[in-house]
Amino acid sequence: METPVRLTQYSHGAGCGCKISPQILDKILHSNETFPNNERLLVGNNSRDDAAVYDLGNGTALISTTDFFMPIVDDPYEFGRIASANAISDVYAMGGKPVMAIAILGWTIDKLPPEVAQRVIEGSRFVCAEAGIPLAGGHSIDSPEPIFGLAVNGLVNIKNLKQNNTAKEGNLLFLTKPLGVGILTTAEKRGILRESEYGLAAKQMMKLNTIGELLGGITGVTALTDVTGFGLLGH
Repeated sequence: METPVRLTQYSHGAGCGCKISPQILDKILHSNETFPNNERLLVGNNSRDDAAVYDLGNGTALISTTDFFMPIVDDPYEFGRIASANAISDVYAMGGKPVMAIAILGWTIDKLPPEVAQRVIEGSRFVCAEAGIPLAGGHSIDSPEPIFGLAVNGLVNIKNLKQNNTAKEGNLLFLTKPLGVGILTTAEKRGILRESEYGLAAKQMMKLNTIGELLGGITGVTALTDVTGFGLLGH
């Protein structure tokens, strides 16, 4: 009997937990050079928001984001779904509507068969179809660890644009998904999950955060973000 592939055993980390820490990232992005500002860039990297936003000049703005990571679950189809839902979520977190995605694939060609990568892509296609957007293309490389994610474009009415740094004192905090998936996925990677706990995290991570677009249109909502690699307090 063929042994199932455990994708998490091919990566040193899991999901957004592989992110470079904000402190190190600040050093990487620091520059003594000055660059001209673009007046149409409404949201850039200064605020560490979920996506960049560019004013198209007609009351509508373009949302652009990219997100990819190493396997957070063992099943390749679920990995494709989770990575794609995570990337698309950045558009929803700005109050926007996704319109198109392209794939980012790094694959260990000498260790993992292409059929496994095919399942990852199929999972991504499923989620993109669920979001009503095409997976229009992508880029792939031979990589020492498997990596998958998307670059996603979306649109938002500028008056509905939400950011992650505009909350006000006294605001109520609403969570649209349960916390703790990072604990469960780390336990799965280490093989210490109880049988009843398998699939709990994946079930939540595969759900699209479509509610973000709806929340963008509500005046009383002052800020939005999606809680990922740095946990609730890290956001």
